[in-house]
Amino acid sequence: MIKVLIADDERLARETIKMLLNERDEIIEVWEASTGEETISLATAMQPDIVFLDIEMPQKNGLEVAQLLPPHCLLVFVTAFNQHAIEAFELNAVDYILKPFDDDRFKKMLDKIYDRLASNSALGLSQIKEVIRQATLQSEHYKARLVVRDPGRIRLIDVANILYISGAGNYAELHLDDGSVILHRETLTSLETQLDPNMFLRIHRSTIVRHNAIRELNPTDKGDYNVVLRTGESVVLSRRNRDKLDLLLN
Repeated sequence: MIKVLIADDERLARETIKMLLNERDEIIEVWEASTGEETISLATAMQPDIVFLDIEMPQKNGLEVAQLLPPHCLLVFVTAFNQHAIEAFELNAVDYILKPFDDDRFKKMLDKIYDRLASNSALGLSQIKEVIRQATLQSEHYKARLVVRDPGRIRLIDVANILYISGAGNYAELHLDDGSVILHRETLTSLETQLDPNMFLRIHRSTIVRHNAIRELNPTDKGDYNVVLRTGESVVLSRRNRDKLDLLLN
């Protein structure tokens, strides 16, 4: 019989995994954790056979937590990472489920996990650490979502929904696909390091733009470019950033 720990800061994600696990008679106990520290504590005390481990969690992220779990635990990464990270997991025989969950993919993954448990072929801790190292190198920690803290609530903003970001001082405005604008207390320089440069480019000291949001570029007499977005809005590519023009065009 199998014991499972589900570690994810999103309640809906935990409930989804629990619902899928309820279809299997082999599962006898399921515990839940919503932070990295709680995951480590529960795993140490309860010694689960399988840990469903989210990558992005408070306190410690999933990559950090994985290195502190009991070595017999078989890890299944719950991830919104880019394809490069997922490939790293697969090449090293660590399984994953990609949000949002696909029921058929989940069932196939679970069958493979059960086979490993039955044959006592779960990965050793040294192999897990190597996978974590490779995933960290390949993903480069670029954010899939930004955490925006407002009075009385915390919002999670998918970076794929951001058209461009304008900034001034310690604040930035996130301009989204749906036309909404969200104020975020973080500098543009800090955000630039968190966003995948294959998706976003800083074209001005006060502007970061998403590559595929651009519709056209119009040169000005001053040596700048007016960058027209698909919404009809315009931002400026400054003269000092003209070397990034080739990156935009390619």
